[in-house]
Amino acid sequence: MQSSLISKVEKAKRYAQERDRITFSSFKTTFRGEHNTYQLSYDSGQWLCGCPFFQTHAFCSHTMALQRILEGMLPAGEPPRAE
Repeated sequence: MQSSLISKVEKAKRYAQERDRITFSSFKTTFRGEHNTYQLSYDSGQWLCGCPFFQTHAFCSHTMALQRILEGMLPAGEPPRAE
């Protein structure tokens, strides 16, 4: 393997451990819950989920799970998640 490629692989491994380098501004994903599969999105601090609970409460277990997974990777000022 070329030394330049080896250094890129090593840098990628280091970057993967330094999660504070990454900030999501928007994304869409599919979440397989216990009862159904839902489409979720995040854009400029706003969450959307297709589940019925989110439609009436503006949060749900799916968005809270993603907030935990992405902790430290969402922009500053993200509202606190329910514990």
